[in-house]
Amino acid sequence: MEGITRQLARFATDTKWEDLPPRIVKETKLILMDTVGCALGALATEKGKINVALAKRYGGPPESSIIGVGDKVACSNAAFANGELFITLDYSNIMAGGHDGVYVVPTILAIAESTGASGKDLVLSTAIGFETSARIARAVGRHNITPEAVQRQRTAQPGLMGNAYSNFGAAAGAGRLMKFDEDKMLHALGVAGHLCMVLSYSRWGFGKDRYMAKYAVPGWQSTGAVAATLLADMGYTGDTTVLDDPEHGFAHFTGFKNWYPDEIIDKLGKEWCFDFRLHYKPYPCCAVFHCVLDCFCEIRDKNKLMPEEIESVKVYGRGGFDAGLFGRKEVDTISAAQFNPRYNISVAAHRIPVGVEWIEPQTMKNPNILKFMDKITGVSHPDYNNALENDPLSALSKVDVVARGKTFTVERKYRRGTVGTDARLTDEETAAKFRNNASRILSQKKIEKAVTAFMELDKIKNISELITLVTK
Repeated sequence: MEGITRQLARFATDTKWEDLPPRIVKETKLILMDTVGCALGALATEKGKINVALAKRYGGPPESSIIGVGDKVACSNAAFANGELFITLDYSNIMAGGHDGVYVVPTILAIAESTGASGKDLVLSTAIGFETSARIARAVGRHNITPEAVQRQRTAQPGLMGNAYSNFGAAAGAGRLMKFDEDKMLHALGVAGHLCMVLSYSRWGFGKDRYMAKYAVPGWQSTGAVAATLLADMGYTGDTTVLDDPEHGFAHFTGFKNWYPDEIIDKLGKEWCFDFRLHYKPYPCCAVFHCVLDCFCEIRDKNKLMPEEIESVKVYGRGGFDAGLFGRKEVDTISAAQFNPRYNISVAAHRIPVGVEWIEPQTMKNPNILKFMDKITGVSHPDYNNALENDPLSALSKVDVVARGKTFTVERKYRRGTVGTDARLTDEETAAKFRNNASRILSQKKIEKAVTAFMELDKIKNISELITLVTK
C-alpha cells in the first residue's frame, strides 16, 4: 500500500481550483479575512508590538509584509510576526479542535506575497493547507466530526492538545504556491514534521501563570514551515515516511497518544472536512465558554438588565470554573483575561464593546467588573457529554440569572458562530468583526476595499493588491 505521507503530497500537488467545492472556496475567503482582522486588532497590544519589533529586528530581504505595518521583511520573519498577531487576541476562528488557521495561514500568506501569487492561488493553497491540517488532526484524535469519533476519543487514552500537526498543512500550502512536484512536496512535508512545536498546551492548562507565550507560539512554528518549504526547494531531503510509522513516527515523537492514520486518507480529495467543526469566534476569549456567553447575553439583552440589578449568575457548561485552565481568578495579563470565564461574563454584563476593548488595561482593572465576578458560579452541565456524543457540534450550555426578584434562564445547544448550524455568523457579521478589528489601524476607505478584496479574492491577479489594503 502506498504511504500516507506520499498520498498527502500528491493531494497537495494535484488538487486544482476546479476541485474545490463552492462552500470550501467561500469559507477559505472568510477565514482569511477573519484571521487577518485579528492580526490588525492585536497591533494595539503589548504582545503584538513586541513580536512586530522582533520581526523587524530580524529583518532580511523585503519579501513579505507584516500585517498592518508598512515594513517588509524576510518571508520567514513575516510568518513569525503574523502568526503571533493572529493568536494574540484569542479571537480567530477555530477548526479541528484548535486554532489551525493561525498555524497554517502565516506561512502561506508570506510565501504567496513573496512569489507574486494570485488570489486564486492563495485560496487554493490555503484550502489545501487547512484540509491537510484537519485530516492529521483527525488522526491524532482531534477534529472529531462524527458521533463515533467523539465516543472513540472519550473511551481511548485521551489525546494531548496541540497544533503540531498544522505544520504539515502550512508546508503543503506553501509548496503548492511554489509549484512543487510530488517528490519536492513529499520532502517538504517530511521536514515540516520535524520542525513543529512540542505539545505545550497541557502545561498551559495545568500551570498557574498566564504568560504571553500562552499555550503555544504559532509564529515560531510557522518559521519551521517556511524553512521546510524553502529547504525542499533547494534539494534538502526530509522524512518521507513521517506519517507511516505507527510506532516511531509523527504521533510518537510529538507526544500524541492517539493515532488513527486511516482518517488522513479516507476519501482524500473527494470529500473536504476542514469546515465540519469550523467556529468563527464572536468573543475574544476561550471558545469553551462562548455558548455560556451567548446564553448570558441573550438574557441581558432581552430583559435589558444592568449589572447592578443582577444578584447572581449560575453557569452550566463544559466544566466547572474553579479548576485547571479556568480556575485562576487574577486578571493581570490579557491571557489571564481570555481564559477567565467569570471575567468575560462580567465584561459582557457591563456591555464593554466586543473586541480588543475586552482586554485593554482599563477594562481589566475596572473595579466594578472585578467585583461583579464574585456573583458568578459555574458547574458542569449534566447533559453536556451526552449531547456532544450525539452531535459533535454541540456545546450545550445553560445560564441562570437572578435579578429583579426573578430567575431568568436560557439554554443553548450551539455556540454562535458554529458553521453547519443556524447559529453560524452571517457573512456580514464576519465582515463587521473584521471592520472593528481593523478600525484602529486602517482608514475606513481601506477597510471597505479590503472586505471586498477578501470576498472577491479569486479576481485578484497579484496578492500584493490585498496586502496593500491591510497594511498602513
